[in-house]
Amino acid sequence: MKRRDVLGAGLALAMPAVASAQGFPSRPVRLIVTWPPGGTTDILARQLQPPLSAALGQPVVVENRGGASGAIGATEIARAPNDGHVFGMVTSTVISAALLTRQPYDPLRDFTPLLLIARVANILAVPVSSPIRSVQDLIDTAKRRPGALTFASPGLGSAVHISGEMFKLMAHVDMVHVPYRGGGPATADLVAGHVHTMFGNAGSTLPFVRNGSLRAIAVTSAQRAPYLPDVPTVAESGLPGFAIDEWYACLGPAGMPAPAVEKLNSALMGIVGQPAERARLLDLGVEVVGGTAEDCASFMAQDVEKIGRVVREARIRVE
Repeated sequence: MKRRDVLGAGLALAMPAVASAQGFPSRPVRLIVTWPPGGTTDILARQLQPPLSAALGQPVVVENRGGASGAIGATEIARAPNDGHVFGMVTSTVISAALLTRQPYDPLRDFTPLLLIARVANILAVPVSSPIRSVQDLIDTAKRRPGALTFASPGLGSAVHISGEMFKLMAHVDMVHVPYRGGGPATADLVAGHVHTMFGNAGSTLPFVRNGSLRAIAVTSAQRAPYLPDVPTVAESGLPGFAIDEWYACLGPAGMPAPAVEKLNSALMGIVGQPAERARLLDLGVEVVGGTAEDCASFMAQDVEKIGRVVREARIRVE
């Protein structure tokens, strides 16, 4: 076969895929949520569902695939057809789950980033009855009593857990991690004073700070949180460079066609970029990020490096 015939055959084979991508979506779209119903991830996805259906001109069906700290749903996203009709809502735990345990996906190679939806700072909180009133108080107490202070988390490998391990490394203190089966029980024991502190997710911790059950002594974000403007960051409280957030992103399988990526990014950004939506989410402790698909990819690469460093240095293992 002549070279021009081979080239022509190749182009002919490629044309249906290109046409399909340009006509995207041509059928209902599946939005996989990597956590069970009722949590922040599920709430965000279901709020996106109606306007996203309208923007795409096709029904968007939300499917919860929780389990294994988000890894079950992430695996389903990675293995889905990559024509754009399946994508998912994931959290930063998709990275830590892959770094801490053997998962059938790579957090960077096996996904197509679509949009970094939002980030949520963790709030370093103590019971309102605690004598600890600042980050420096916590560090001083931990150094006076090595191994005596406890910090709670919703489970091994969660963003809350990683925040605590990062704090231990950077402050050179020894505190004992107490993992729970979910944020609810962990927060309840913190309020009751059964544990000394927690780097709680803002979405679940903020109500207890507002009602006076917990005292917020710092936030883990790089800048002060708009919903707690008088609470300093951990970085400005004596640990320069400390910054970690839990984040929510939409990802598809690797190799999605550019037209599908662009359409999904544009549709999602058009929803979360609305001022009313930003304000409503911010009141819940959720800060909209947005941007391009490339911005999302760059952010994830940086997060893999950051979390990987903490995992290695803290020698975190999940059996």
